[in-house]
Amino acid sequence: MRLLLLAQFFPPDIGGEERHVFNLANTLAERGHEVSVATQRVAGMPDEEVLASGVRVHRFATMAMSLPGVYSTSRPHHPPVPDPLGVRELGRIIRQERPEVIHAHNWIVNSALALRRHSPTVPRFGLVLTLHDYSQVCATKRLMRGGSACQGPAVARCVPCAASHYGMVIGPMTAAATAVMRPWKARAIDHVVSVSRAVADGNRIASGPASSIIPNFILDSAVLPLTAQSPDGSASRIMSGEAFLLFVGELSSDKGVPTLLRAYEMLGVDRPPLMLVGRRMPDTPTTLPDGAKVHPEWPHKDVLAALRRCICAVLPSTWPDPCPTTVLEAMASGRPVVTTSVGGITDMIVDGQSGLLVPPGDHRQLAAAMDRVLGDGDLRSRLGVGAQQRVRAFTASAVAERLESVYARVAPAAAGGRAGGRDGRRMGRTGSRV
Repeated sequence: MRLLLLAQFFPPDIGGEERHVFNLANTLAERGHEVSVATQRVAGMPDEEVLASGVRVHRFATMAMSLPGVYSTSRPHHPPVPDPLGVRELGRIIRQERPEVIHAHNWIVNSALALRRHSPTVPRFGLVLTLHDYSQVCATKRLMRGGSACQGPAVARCVPCAASHYGMVIGPMTAAATAVMRPWKARAIDHVVSVSRAVADGNRIASGPASSIIPNFILDSAVLPLTAQSPDGSASRIMSGEAFLLFVGELSSDKGVPTLLRAYEMLGVDRPPLMLVGRRMPDTPTTLPDGAKVHPEWPHKDVLAALRRCICAVLPSTWPDPCPTTVLEAMASGRPVVTTSVGGITDMIVDGQSGLLVPPGDHRQLAAAMDRVLGDGDLRSRLGVGAQQRVRAFTASAVAERLESVYARVAPAAAGGRAGGRDGRRMGRTGSRV
């Protein structure tokens, strides 16, 4: 089958969604599909590239990229509406690749929608959307308000929240665009995939034949027995000494870094070192307790090596983290995981069997769980084995076949020349409003 994956970010960008789309493209190619990827242009990377797996990568410009600070933190995001330049570029790529199915990830689907509805020169295709966050109902994509879980879309909540996040002009426009696009997506998308039960519930995705819960995955090879191979580069020097605790992810409040640092201080003077590896954010703490050190943006191979070497991975997200790949990678490494009972993490971790769960934002319970793991070698071994057993449900071989079944249902040939999945395609529940 000819497949085109759409993602706003793709390696060399670093992040869970980027890694997932990269692995998905290569896995589908290995399974015999003709795969291409369309993603936003990245400085220093070619606009056309062929990966070792044969996947063709197309990088293209969008109008939003020329508007710094509008839909951007440290990198430009796709807007919540069709991007005029992006629509034109995607049309060119689709005419070149002629995919039977386009599998889009988050807001970049908006430009594909415009092509499907208004461009007679673009070949017909089935359209699948994977939601990696809460962007179907939430302008900020986080479903958080004032540091706490949001009750859902409503004018009185969404407009001021979006204004606080994006600014007084762009914020209300984004909230309105999110609301306007929601029914359009419900009519035009053949199948919506949510990466966890939390994402499906948060986005108000109705269960039925046109929706599925299919998680992110890691490669099967990641769960092989651990080796003694050392990492390359700076990580080999840093990890050559004593054992350590490890955090991997954005160095932000959403990922629980302030909570982790408070919990770490409670462990006392004999605590092991704490390594924090990830991208600095505007709210990254500038003051660290003794023993903690930040290592920004390591290569992925060094991150995996660190996971194999650590005493345990501590990943205490405070927002409803949809399906964090770092949790899966820690589980695959056979290390105990201390994390939070929030979002899609509860689909991954069985408390006391494949990791320890604590309430989000509770530094005292987090410290107690860390102390428990540090002081009990049998518990560490049991949790590590349980994590490796549990994570096999989140590997490529377990997940790719489920996506292939979705592709087969929505491809135009499956519906007599038109994209399938139209019966019961409604994405959202009735009564949602902004």
